[in-house]
Parts: sequence; C-alpha cells; structure tokens
Amino acid sequence: MTPTETLKHEHEVILMVLDTAQREAETIGATAKVDAERIRKFLDFFLNFADRCHHSKEEKLLFRRMIERGFPSEAGPIAVMLAEHDQGRAHLKAVEESLPAASGGDASATAEVRDHLIGYVELLRQHIDKENNVLYIMADQILTANDQTDLASAFEKVEAEEMGEGTHERFHLLAHELAGE
Repeated sequence: MTPTETLKHEHEVILMVLDTAQREAETIGATAKVDAERIRKFLDFFLNFADRCHHSKEEKLLFRRMIERGFPSEAGPIAVMLAEHDQGRAHLKAVEESLPAASGGDASATAEVRDHLIGYVELLRQHIDKENNVLYIMADQILTANDQTDLASAFEKVEAEEMGEGTHERFHLLAHELAGE
C-alpha cells in the first residue's frame, strides 16, 4: 500500500466516525443533553487517531517530503491543510473545554459542544475531500519510488513507536463501537 493509500484508508475510518459524530450532535440539539462519556470517546478518537496519528503522518512526513520536492509551505495546498488541521484542533479543544459544564446541564455549554462538534465534522469532511482528490494526487505525481518506500516505512514507525503497538487496532475498534457496528 502506498503512503497516500494508507492515509485514504484512515480517512474512511475517520469519515465513519464523523458520520456518527454528526448524528450525536443532532441528538444533542434535539434533547439539549450531552452524553459526556460518549463525547469523551469521540474526543479520544479524534485527538489521538485523527490528529496524533493521521495528521502527524501528514505534517511530519508527507508534507515535509512534498516540500523537499518543491511544494511551497507558506502558500498553496499544504498551507491550507495545515491551517485546517489547526482549525480542527480548535474545535476539539472547545468541545473538551465545554464538556464539564455541558454534562452538568449548562445550556450554553451544551450548545458549544454541539456547535463545535458540527463545525469539526463539516471541516474534516471538506478537508478529507481536498486531500483525497487534490493533494494526494499531487503527492503521488511528485514523490519518487524511494520517497514512497521511505514514507511507508516511516508511517509504520509512527504507529509502532509514537502511538504504540496495537493502538491503531484499538482505534479501529473504537470507531466501530461509536458507529454502533
């Protein structure tokens, strides 16, 4: 599997959880209640799998290699992707910060959890579409065979050393649990 194929596969799992998170946000809107334990599971998945694992591979490995091959870092697609990663982190931080008050019944905090969860879902869906249909195509065109091999090895190293053995599988199971599968 090429590095971009690996990332696209991770996108499929992330999209499945985004769909479930949207339904959760709609439930919060309809009931004005937050299931704090369930929201913490979403945060765990998004902060650790989507950001710490997936976005880390992009930011520390793929994007850097693309920059080495001539892509600009201060403008263009990579700059947009990095900015969107930061926007996503801001949404998740807002959910995390609002959760204690929301779980205590604070209506304003409950609306914050819902709104930032929806904001994250919408942002990530558009972000993934741009990566899958624009950026990764560009990456595959510019990266050499050696780049592809090096990145694939580096991705495996991130999963084994930074995330820990079995972590990837744990998050796949969590994704299926959240999706009710």
